[in-house]
Amino acid sequence: MTIDLKAILASHQRWLLNPADGERTNLQEADLRGAYLQRADLRGADLRRANLRGADLFGADLEGAYLRGANLFGAALEGANLSGADLSRAYLSGATLRGADLRGADLSGATLSRADLSGATLSGADLSGADLFGANLEGADLEGANLSGANLEGAYLRGATLSGVKGIEERIP
Repeated sequence: MTIDLKAILASHQRWLLNPADGERTNLQEADLRGAYLQRADLRGADLRRANLRGADLFGADLEGAYLRGANLFGAALEGANLSGADLSRAYLSGATLRGADLRGADLSGATLSRADLSGATLSGADLSGADLFGANLEGADLEGANLSGANLEGAYLRGATLSGVKGIEERIP
């Protein structure tokens, strides 16, 4: 099955302006490997369990999007807006999220091993049970984030803001 992304995104734009005129993007379980979605406006889109492996989402607006269980292995999400997005149980290993806005995002149980989150804003995000093995969090803002039960082995946290972070009190000297 071929997906007409251009038509789907156009309908989503109409929905964002007036829900009666369009349709919320529903790409549940869609195969979007390597898709070019730079600066796409996907606010509130349903991408649960979608395969976005290697997709280019540079600067995309995914505020409040549903990405639970999505495969974003190696995806380019630099500068993307993922504030309030549901990324629970998503696979983001090796993804580039430099400077991304993940304020209030749900990343519980997500796999972020070796992901680049340098300079990302993760304030108030839920990273409970997330795998951050070898992740780069240099200069990231984690203020008030929940890291209870998260794997931080080998994670690089130099210059990260950790005030009010839950779940790492016993691990940070």
